[in-house]
Amino acid sequence: MCPAYDDPMTDLHSFIAGLPKAELHVHHVGSASPRIVAELAARHPDSKVPTDPDALADYFTFTDFAHFIEVYLSVVDLVRTPEDVRLLTYEVARDMARQNIRYAELTITPYSSTRRGIDERAFMAAIEDARKAAEAELGVVLRWCFDIPGEAGLEAAEETARLAVELHPEGLVSFGLGGPEIGVPRPQFKPYFDRARAAGLRSVPHAGETTGPETVWDALNELGAERIGHGTSSVKDPALLAHLAEHRIALEVCPTSNIATRAVERLEDHPIKRMVEAGVLVTINSDDPPMFGTDLNNEYAVAARLLDLDERGLAALAKNAVEASFLDETGKARLREEIDTYTEQWLSA
Repeated sequence: MCPAYDDPMTDLHSFIAGLPKAELHVHHVGSASPRIVAELAARHPDSKVPTDPDALADYFTFTDFAHFIEVYLSVVDLVRTPEDVRLLTYEVARDMARQNIRYAELTITPYSSTRRGIDERAFMAAIEDARKAAEAELGVVLRWCFDIPGEAGLEAAEETARLAVELHPEGLVSFGLGGPEIGVPRPQFKPYFDRARAAGLRSVPHAGETTGPETVWDALNELGAERIGHGTSSVKDPALLAHLAEHRIALEVCPTSNIATRAVERLEDHPIKRMVEAGVLVTINSDDPPMFGTDLNNEYAVAARLLDLDERGLAALAKNAVEASFLDETGKARLREEIDTYTEQWLSA
């Protein structure tokens, strides 16, 4: 179950559940539900991942960010065939549809699959088949961000850039960088981001989650970041906040994730309010939702509590994600209108 949002106004929860939403920071493997993780673990019994969905809650209890990465990679190791990839991708979209997520940019780390022996073209075909089926059958529009696993170094960066530029599946819109930040400086990845950006991909690296604001500056200055994954430590640098606000560079904020990985000690200490007060474009996201016992609806409820938002405030937050997305302008206008129509109908009921 998701962490409870303790508020007597249950109508706000109902409003969030029906609110049309976009999500910009959510990981492919990290979105696998306990049911799917258990099914994949049963397919591959040499794994240490539990095959009992109920046991996964304990398995997904993290001591720190390094432990989270260790557990995350053990789940990555369960995705070994194109059939696994297709199953995972479609089921993630099914979970999104249940939350009224209309559009999502799903962060995918193809290197983790191709180096485990999945044929690269079969991998691309699997995610694309799932994407098209999700849009036709579930009404969820998916786009991809190909993500360098920073801990795997420049070899992974080279391979990820090659796959993105040479194979460039239809749904691919952006290029990212994830994994641990400590000991993985952002500037070394500049040539790979330059190549991806020259091919028309947008830059969306993680930065400032477990390191200071200097990592965010590196992402901006060296990698040409157009959005920042997490950016939690940005609040420590007023000049950085002002820069983000002036240039409408969105932060992809994931409150429950930050607590689960110990990037932030307590929810009450989360810096999201300072980000908003500084005029930064803030979007709400779930990161690796089943691993953190959350979903996007719950993250909106958490944001409502931290920012003291009513229905109109939540609708404005939903439109932030639309603005910061790489959806085409027609799609953005349609989704904004859907959010406004839903909100007005709710308030007039």
